[in-house]
Amino acid sequence: MPDVIPDDSVGLVTPQLQHFDQPLTLRSGRVLPQYDLMYETYGSLNSNQSNAVLICHALSGDHHAAGYHSMDDKKPGWWDTAIGPGKAIDTNRFFVVALNNLGGCSGSTGPTSINPESGEVYGPEFPILAVRDWVNSQARLADVLGIQQWAAVVGGSLGGMQVLRWSIQFPERVRHAVVIASAPKLSAQNIAFNEVARQAIAKDPDFHDGWYHKFDTIPKSGLMQARMLGHLTYLSDDAMRQKFGRDLKKGKLSYSFAPEFEVESYLHYQGEKFSTRFDANTYMLMTKALDYFDPAADFDNDLVTCLSRSQCDYLVVSFTTDWRFSPERSEEIVNALVHADKNVSYACIESDNGHDAFLLPIPRYMDIFKAYMQRVAASIPLDNAAEVTA
Repeated sequence: MPDVIPDDSVGLVTPQLQHFDQPLTLRSGRVLPQYDLMYETYGSLNSNQSNAVLICHALSGDHHAAGYHSMDDKKPGWWDTAIGPGKAIDTNRFFVVALNNLGGCSGSTGPTSINPESGEVYGPEFPILAVRDWVNSQARLADVLGIQQWAAVVGGSLGGMQVLRWSIQFPERVRHAVVIASAPKLSAQNIAFNEVARQAIAKDPDFHDGWYHKFDTIPKSGLMQARMLGHLTYLSDDAMRQKFGRDLKKGKLSYSFAPEFEVESYLHYQGEKFSTRFDANTYMLMTKALDYFDPAADFDNDLVTCLSRSQCDYLVVSFTTDWRFSPERSEEIVNALVHADKNVSYACIESDNGHDAFLLPIPRYMDIFKAYMQRVAASIPLDNAAEVTA
């Protein structure tokens, strides 16, 4: 962490835990009798709670989206490039809420939590979740915080799917929806990638059918392989060529099966780091939620009819080299919104960074993002203008 916190940082933040005793019935039909949600907030809520923005995280994200937890942190939250004073999501104007989804492994109730009915860790018995379950739990958190309507709901990738679900599930509670690097449903190829990742975990001898905690171990090899595969799909060919090329770690071939190329070393590093911080059962759950997402299925597979339920305005953003969630997938959303007679702004950003581009401070991307969020801020009721522009 820098010696001095930057002026455009939200600074030091403290996560908060909200407990819910009200049972939550899931799409699967199973019921969570009680649960916790871990979350962080940045900025101040105005007097009539009209300046709130919800941040929905992607597959491996969590509640720590901006700022620092301590002066010893080596880096800020995962979307610090976009959240803070004067940034795209300006905390001088907005009250920002970021949470760790149910099923997560960063404080919210998930597979590593204690099942109140058995007194033991849930493990693989934690119920499979759908995006609509996350949205229902997020709506309950909004109720606790006194937020009846979000000024905007914002998310990238799997987070963007949650934004879409918010706009059709609680249309009266969203004024603006920002959908970044996402899709109306996964392609067969994406489902296949997720299954290969899950099989890498499930076939690890240390997985023990998801009961690895009873054996005081983790399926480290499987998690590493899953993350390495995932990381390959997040980067573009151009990004990998520019970053690594065919560079060798030691400058010459060793004629062995050990990692020799820089790109191999990088993937091993990413896999190793991920395997020490992320729960395997959570990874299985999150990828299944991705697979299941298909809101138009409830409307005879008609995305136009599905999105006709929404009442908000939209910003949709894609990136040219994102082949995991290609621009064509974002354009499916945009075209459906146009045919549903909704207000939608669309930007396809030139970038060599693949799917990971949505996390990066690409100037044109941030300029467009910021301009749209300024429009969102301008839509906050005038009687609160002094409070949210102070």
